[in-house]
Amino acid sequence: MVWLFGIIGVFVLLLACINFMNLSTARSEKRSREVGIRKTIGSLRWQLVVQFLGESLIMALLALLLSLLMVHLSLPLFNGLSDKMMAISWGNPVFWLLILAFTLFTGLVSGSYPAFYLSGFKPIKVLKGTVNTGRTATLPRKVLVVVQFTVSVALIIGTCIVYRQIQHASDRPVGYTREGLITVDMNTPDFNGHYDALRNDLLATGAVADMAQSNSAPTEVWSNNIVEWKGKDPALVVSPGTIAVSHDFGNTLGWKIKEGRDFSRRFPSDTGAFILNESAVKLTGFKDPVGQTIRWLNQDHLIIGVVKDMVMESPYAPIRPTIFHLNPNWARLITVRIKPGMSLQAGLAKIEPVFKKYNPGSPFVYKLTDDEYAKKFSDERRIGNLTTVFAILAIFISCLGLFGLASFVAGQRTKEIGIRKVLGASVFNLWRMLSKDFVMLVVISCAIAIPLAWYFLHQWLQQYEYRTTISWWIFILPAIGALILTLVTVTGQAIKAALTNPVKSLKTE
Repeated sequence: MVWLFGIIGVFVLLLACINFMNLSTARSEKRSREVGIRKTIGSLRWQLVVQFLGESLIMALLALLLSLLMVHLSLPLFNGLSDKMMAISWGNPVFWLLILAFTLFTGLVSGSYPAFYLSGFKPIKVLKGTVNTGRTATLPRKVLVVVQFTVSVALIIGTCIVYRQIQHASDRPVGYTREGLITVDMNTPDFNGHYDALRNDLLATGAVADMAQSNSAPTEVWSNNIVEWKGKDPALVVSPGTIAVSHDFGNTLGWKIKEGRDFSRRFPSDTGAFILNESAVKLTGFKDPVGQTIRWLNQDHLIIGVVKDMVMESPYAPIRPTIFHLNPNWARLITVRIKPGMSLQAGLAKIEPVFKKYNPGSPFVYKLTDDEYAKKFSDERRIGNLTTVFAILAIFISCLGLFGLASFVAGQRTKEIGIRKVLGASVFNLWRMLSKDFVMLVVISCAIAIPLAWYFLHQWLQQYEYRTTISWWIFILPAIGALILTLVTVTGQAIKAALTNPVKSLKTE
């Protein structure tokens, strides 16, 4: 993840470098006479290159100071987004060496093209006013704008896919009811032999609908020991999930019996019985699993029921074949269901004194099943949150550069706009003329970004067995959004230029 966001960060920085290159070369007409005069009085090209690179490096160093301040102020927010505890290593010389080297590198990269471009002007052409600042000179700037919006649109599409994958997994039916479930570790001597009394006291509070014991939480599956069954391939080694539970486990979770029955106190033989989930039945190949036997720990165990698959591990992975067996002696966790309709806070307030009564030497520590399940989305949610930040930065930087470039182009074409207005061009016609080039660049960017984004995001989704599909609208909406932002960014400058009095722009002609 660090490498992933490091690479995205470099791309965002690249967008800022592109802005610097674009605006520096766009101002070439204003600085061309300076270059011509310097060359006329004896300046060599390498001296001009050093001058322009120096300006770029000074800009980068000033940006470094500002960025350190911004990082210092925004670090708490970033730590919240990334779920980490990072701090700036102010006293670490390696830290300063690295950021200075990176800053100098950034200054050289962003300033290199403008430096060599500006220093290459011929003084005779410049001083005669014939330096090439026409359409062919704008081609590199157009290429750079395309690169900017390609990165921005790809990041926006990536953000949409990440959140769609999270939502897809969040909407997956889990097979039981998570709301109101809490787990408490009873692996202390104080609880030994007191489960039945604890259960009676908790049910007497009126806050508990049911409770049970197990050796794993509803969001975990333990796997140990190999199982055998009649007809199994001898070469196949199977170690499914095995969960020790008490009688009321299924009712407490709210699992759904598909075949057979649940564990019952009316059947003492259930202590050696198994309940399988659907995935375990598929693994065994039993067509009628109820009544079949599975050999585990050198003993045969009767299958009395089948429950629908429950998502107890990763919501993105296939459900593991799992066997539930009745063995309260192995179960060291208590799962409690707060009564439906009662608030969690009210329920906890009632049951906490009961737990402290039986375990007075320890604080009341519990885990909410809802919260534990939500943690399974934490990595993807962090990716989504950070990608959103980077996407917003990228589109903001791109629009900032587009605004500067639109302002320059409008200023460069002031006389053309004045002549067109005198000849009868409307404000709409002038707006369309100034906007269409930028819109076309964004369309080209989208045409490049969409297949690239599809390829990399398709590869990313392959790591999940349970994954979303990539719909066409995920590509169309960011593209439309980028076009709207482009029009909003350019329109202000275009209309301002179109409304300018032609007398002012033509009075010197």
